[in-house]
Amino acid sequence: MRVRGEATEQMMRQLAFKWRRDPAILRVEKPTRLGRARRLGYRDKQGYVVVRARVRRSGARKARPVSGRRQKGMGVTKVKWAESYKRIAEERVARKYPNMEVLNSYYLWSDGMYFWAEVLVVDPSHPAVGIFPKTKWI
Repeated sequence: MRVRGEATEQMMRQLAFKWRRDPAILRVEKPTRLGRARRLGYRDKQGYVVVRARVRRSGARKARPVSGRRQKGMGVTKVKWAESYKRIAEERVARKYPNMEVLNSYYLWSDGMYFWAEVLVVDPSHPAVGIFPKTKWI
């Protein structure tokens, strides 16, 4: 991950205060990191949507065994997810917008409790998307 400047980090921290009060999956007007979004295929035209997704961080919570013998290493704590937070965010956005295709996503910010990513989704049935040569494959 690229090292950010102090001013950028302050700005992102201030934004995170606001993002905590927002819903977990929220459609936004413009990308927060425009350069990164454009490198990943975002275009400012109809049919392209930017969605900010919030994923709770930490290990997986597994149920404690209730019957049988108690194994020494319970298997309850220190269990990690098999997928990255970014991929979990993409899957949740894809579930919320079933008629859209996930184009890509990128990291925004994370703190001790949450991970934020912006997911770029495209409407494959929109005429503006189908005409553009770079997105004809969708």
